[in-house]
Amino acid sequence: MSHGRAEETDDEVRERLLTGYTGRLLLTVSLGWTAIQTGRLVLSPLLPSVMADLAITEFQAGLAFTLLWGLYALGQYPSGRLSDRLTRKSLLVAGLSLVVVGFAALASAPTYLFYLAGAAVVGAGAGLYPTPARALVSDLFVERRGQAFGLHTASGDVGGAAAAGLAVAVLAVAGWRTAFAPVVAVLAGTALALHVWAREAYDRPRTDREAVAAGVADARTTAARLWANPRLRWYLLAYALYAFTWQSAAGFLPTFLRVAKGFPADLASGGFAALFLVGAVVKPLAGSLGDRFPRAAVAAGALAVAAGALAGLLAASGTVAVGLAVVAFAAGLMAYPPVMQALLMDTFPDGSMGGDLGATRTVYIGLGSLGPSYVGFVAGRASYEAAFAGLLGCLLVGAAVVVGLARSR
Repeated sequence: MSHGRAEETDDEVRERLLTGYTGRLLLTVSLGWTAIQTGRLVLSPLLPSVMADLAITEFQAGLAFTLLWGLYALGQYPSGRLSDRLTRKSLLVAGLSLVVVGFAALASAPTYLFYLAGAAVVGAGAGLYPTPARALVSDLFVERRGQAFGLHTASGDVGGAAAAGLAVAVLAVAGWRTAFAPVVAVLAGTALALHVWAREAYDRPRTDREAVAAGVADARTTAARLWANPRLRWYLLAYALYAFTWQSAAGFLPTFLRVAKGFPADLASGGFAALFLVGAVVKPLAGSLGDRFPRAAVAAGALAVAAGALAGLLAASGTVAVGLAVVAFAAGLMAYPPVMQALLMDTFPDGSMGGDLGATRTVYIGLGSLGPSYVGFVAGRASYEAAFAGLLGCLLVGAAVVVGLARSR
């Protein structure tokens, strides 16, 4: 198995972002990420319709998000470790296939339990995808890795913006279930494109007792090695606080704008779309800044901007003031991931890059998956303002941690 470039000609080794073999694969895996994010994030602006149709509470809706994100998090380490041993293509196509099944189940869910089952399958399938996708991007790009990560992670924000538009369109002409039909079609097409274009063969993981025991031993070794790095522990704390905030906002921002700020449904979806449209622009720029300046300093600045903007959002009244606060919140929030992911990849050895990235993603996404349940619980018993005020505290602590790390270098 080869993850490198030994099989490519000199022309194909060039790190092209949009053309050639590297560009084609970057765009393909990014399209897959766009579609996955569209399907997951379209649930947010559709949430009032879903809650009414299935007769569920804010907390039950939050639990569904937590289940989806939690299983997604649990898949990060095994998918990363498998991507170090199998081909990236094997994991990517398998993940896309599972997500197709999960979204089809969500679209046809007659009850809340069936809806939870669909969310679980989506989470499990999505968990197989991003770590090998990011590892593949690292295989393809070295000198332009920050830019490549910026473009790849921005593709998820394109999916978020598409989710908002998709929600408005389907609610205007059909029910919330219709939103998943185009998502399934794009995901199936992406899987086919990877099958045709990626040159790697397919591998199957070993499932015998010896392989399972080796996997457990590897997990323990990885955890011990990562935990022994003090800076990495602090990075994980900062990233977990960020993920808690991000997943909470991704799940409930449209509902927050409707309930706390009095926005109509279409304007709330527009605010949700702005979050990702700004992110699609900011992430590549942040990735480039991280290539030129100390990455910890850039990440700390991003969190500081997000915290200040969220404070402004909580205090703002009126459409223009709230809209400007959402844009500033998006700029700070979305500038963070490409810089921190490149920083983490810099700290991992090449031979275990996928597994180490997967392990760290399991930790911070897993802790972050509790965010939607927190928001649903607090909003149902107090208010959405109180729930989002707690997110402000997470950003402030995260910013303080990363500032300390930047100063200690």
